[in-house]
Amino acid sequence: MDKIISYIALALIVLVGGFFMLNSYIYNEKQADTAADYKNATYVIEGTSVTLKDGVHEAEAASGSASKVVTRYFGNEVTLDLNADNRDDVVFLLTQETGGGGVFYYAVAALNTENGYVGSQALLLGDRIAPQTTEISQDPSHVSVVVINYADRAPGEPMTTQPSVGKSIWLKLDVDSMQFGEVVQNFEGEADPARMTLDMKTWVWQKALYNNDTEVVPRVAGKFTLTFKKDGSFAATTDCNSAGGSYTATGNTISFGNIASTLMYCEESQEGVFLKLLQDSTNFLFTSKGELVLGLKFDSGSVMFK
Repeated sequence: MDKIISYIALALIVLVGGFFMLNSYIYNEKQADTAADYKNATYVIEGTSVTLKDGVHEAEAASGSASKVVTRYFGNEVTLDLNADNRDDVVFLLTQETGGGGVFYYAVAALNTENGYVGSQALLLGDRIAPQTTEISQDPSHVSVVVINYADRAPGEPMTTQPSVGKSIWLKLDVDSMQFGEVVQNFEGEADPARMTLDMKTWVWQKALYNNDTEVVPRVAGKFTLTFKKDGSFAATTDCNSAGGSYTATGNTISFGNIASTLMYCEESQEGVFLKLLQDSTNFLFTSKGELVLGLKFDSGSVMFK
């Protein structure tokens, strides 16, 4: 009798232990695709799972090949609640170099779940494009829609040509499939970048976005303006003085020179920041949203005007 009780007790211990081991296994499996930081999460690029470590992943390009496929966190991130769970999720850009000279840019999302970050499937934006800004749509009918602005080449242009055609893509994440879908825009009334010119209007500075995710916005909206004249000069206003100088624009490159301003002193003015942005600008493009975007030297960021 005592032996039977012992066997039953032993069997119960084995069953309970197995139960907890199974639960632990299931739990670990469920957590396998989560990470404490979105720069260490797993994303799916062209059907292949890529797990970042501190924002980088390296893998052999092919068996026996000396070249590597390098995936990197690029930035241009925005935070928003993609799945209405009152948690801030992240959308940002990745680059992938495959050893053949191309630098492919992808948009990805990371959902901030209770157990950690879950990465999405990547959406290809293009090869050797020039990313500008990533924004959250302000259209009330487009909830959780992200707008990515970048420059690309015109059809037929070689890859050696600097990107100069402004493009915007509107994306919404399907949280069930973790795939981005492109939102069809209402094209009525949209701007045509091919018909826009620098001297078409007075431009109002909206913000500057650096590639380290630092953003600078004017403290006083509407005070900073930029007007291009056909004679190669420009006029500007700031939150303190008037300014002006010369500019040279060839293709999509631009440079500002002889920048000077009136001499009134204003406490906490952003005039110096604004004029430095002009001084550091090297290229420009227009977007279908009617914006002028100046690119900063060394691809360090961009400045947006409307």
